[in-house]
Amino acid sequence: MRKVLIFQGGWDGHEPQLTSKRFARLMEEEGYQAEISDTLDCLLDYDKLLEYHLLVACWTMGQIPWECSKNIAKAVGAGVGLAGCHGGMCDSFRQDTEWQFMTGGQWVSHPGGDGIEYTVNIRHGSSPIVEGLEDFKVCSEHYYLHVDPSIEVLATTRFPLVTYYHASNKPVDMPVAWTKFWGLGRVFYTSLGHHDDVFEKSPNAEIMMKRGMLWAAEGRQVVLDKGLTPDRFLNNAKMY
Repeated sequence: MRKVLIFQGGWDGHEPQLTSKRFARLMEEEGYQAEISDTLDCLLDYDKLLEYHLLVACWTMGQIPWECSKNIAKAVGAGVGLAGCHGGMCDSFRQDTEWQFMTGGQWVSHPGGDGIEYTVNIRHGSSPIVEGLEDFKVCSEHYYLHVDPSIEVLATTRFPLVTYYHASNKPVDMPVAWTKFWGLGRVFYTSLGHHDDVFEKSPNAEIMMKRGMLWAAEGRQVVLDKGLTPDRFLNNAKMY
């Protein structure tokens, strides 16, 4: 049985229980067994993490123990997929730079707060995750992120829409969804999902999230089928 581990917690304003329940259902529809943990203790056993095809982060802010951080970085490096949305993944564990390195970005602002209407522009041809999807509107927080230049951008949004200090600069296309690799593992992120109902009001957001989770999870099976090991990535690595 292919398994998914979702760890939920942190700031309640991002509705981690509701988004976790949604993500579990989406993966169960595809034949995965989903487990939800209310504590980061689920990350303490490295060997146990290797039993999963996918880890889903629904944990805003907070702090992650060093042992948990080390284990999840190693597990994803060994091929376990990682996926998440909004602050549940890229506003988690602000003091943990290894987490930011692995996930590909970090939230820094959402000018105007909640209720900003903006367009998500699909980068056609960038990935099967967005195949057949068209640009769509969202009314939510408009995430401004600092991002890893190695990410593969699947969708963007235009800044600025709201007058704020950053508006003195030229307009930019900010990534909304991306993929990247961490060792043998696949990582997917979307900045959509401030509240769970965003996925109801903008169905393409849910489609993209589901496809992204599946893409990340499927990478684990490739690693298992080919008997790949992450040793070559660690020859010169020095963590912390």
